Amino acid sequence: MSPVITTITTLRSTLAHRRSAHRARTQLQRDLAGYDTPSARRELDAILARHTAEEIAPIERILSQQSVGRTRRPGGSL
Repeated sequence: MSPVITTITTLRSTLAHRRSAHRARTQLQRDLAGYDTPSARRELDAILARHTAEEIAPIERILSQQSVGRTRRPGGSL
């Protein structure tokens, strides 16, 4: 294969991977947004407590971002 075709193939693969990762992150954000009551949040905290800090770091970042977003919007819950 020529270097140009190899580069194009690599670029396509990288872009496909990024799109897939973005869709997965977006779905996780939606799923986590559903834990919007105190009891649901306690349930989520219990689930997260069974995992290492490294494993839950991406989830904690999303929850933190969602929490900041809720405090900025009028009528935000939690």
